[in-house]
Amino acid sequence: MSYDKISSGINSQEKGINRMLEEAAAESRRISLAIQEVAGTTSCKGVQIHGLKQWAIKNQVWISDLTELGEFSDRGSENEVYMDSFHEVVNKLNDFRYADDNLEPFFQRINIHNRLFPDCSYVLKGFAGNQDGKICAVLEQPFIRADREASIEEISGELALMGFTPMCDGEYFTNGEIDIFDALPNNVLHGIDGNLFFIDTICLPSNDNYLDIYKSLSPNWQSS
Repeated sequence: MSYDKISSGINSQEKGINRMLEEAAAESRRISLAIQEVAGTTSCKGVQIHGLKQWAIKNQVWISDLTELGEFSDRGSENEVYMDSFHEVVNKLNDFRYADDNLEPFFQRINIHNRLFPDCSYVLKGFAGNQDGKICAVLEQPFIRADREASIEEISGELALMGFTPMCDGEYFTNGEIDIFDALPNNVLHGIDGNLFFIDTICLPSNDNYLDIYKSLSPNWQSS
C-alpha cells in the first residue's frame, strides 16, 4: 500500500543558502560569548533561547499564529509537527531538547544533517512558541512520496555505504567524526524512487559529552 510521508529536507538549489540559520547561530554564539565573559560559563541555553525570541521579533521572523504553519499533525520527543498541504511542506517546531545547556549542538546538528543528507535537508523558517508555550525553532521540510518505512537492514546498509558503523547493537552509528542517532524505521523512509530518506535522525559530532546528553534525554535509549 502506497502512502505519502514527509521528508526532513528541502531542495537547496531552490531555497539557496539558509542565511537565517547562519544568522541565528551567530546571534546564539554572540550571547554565549557574552555570558562566558561575564560569568565564566557557557551554560546559557535559557538565555540564548529567550535572546533568539527577541532577535526573531526584531527581524520579523517570529511566527505568532501557528495556523500559518498548517494543520497540527503529530508530536514527538522534541518536535511539534504541522502539515502545510497547500505548499507541500511540513513544519517542525523543535524545542532544542537535545542541545543540553548550550544551543551550539542544535546548530551543529542541522548543518551536519544537511551535509550528510542534502536531498532531505532542513531550512530554518523562523521561531515560534509551541502549544506548551516553549520557544522553538521552526524547521521547514518538504513532503516525500514513500511506499513504506525503511527496514533496519536497509538503514544499516545505506549508512555502511556512507562509512558509518553501528554501535551498541545499532543504537547509533558513527564514522569516528559524526554520530547518527535515531536512525530507526519510523525516521527513515523508502521513497517511491527507491531511495532512502533520513527524515528525522539526530547527527552530532563524535563526542562523549554529546553521547551522554543523548542517552540522558532520549526516550528510545531510556526504554532500551
